[in-house]
Amino acid sequence: MEQTFIIIKPDGVQRGLVGDIISRFEKKGFYLKGLKFINVDHPFDEKHYEDLSAKPFFSGLVDYIISGLVLAMIWEGKTVIRTGRKIVGATNPAESAPGTIRGDYAIEIGG
Repeated sequence: MEQTFIIIKPDGVQRGLVGDIISRFEKKGFYLKGLKFINVDHPFDEKHYEDLSAKPFFSGLVDYIISGLVLAMIWEGKTVIRTGRKIVGATNPAESAPGTIRGDYAIEIGG
């Protein structure tokens, strides 16, 4: 069994999308192993996104993720990493297929 970390960012929490996002993973047969609402701090965010630290949008990403409450989750299941990426959709909402979380709900990257 694989495990993966999924985070619902501040706009998803504020817009009341938590239940639908959890439901999509559950309907796929994955198991929610843990969840917690948290306020992300700079050290966590900078570590989590360290592979993006050289990108010009990095400071905006850090500011965005610490701007409000997020829901951190651990999901478990066979192929949950690969399938979870498909459920979430492409990073750019304009390139995310309808039926994915980003394709259905996201308007812009980071917001």
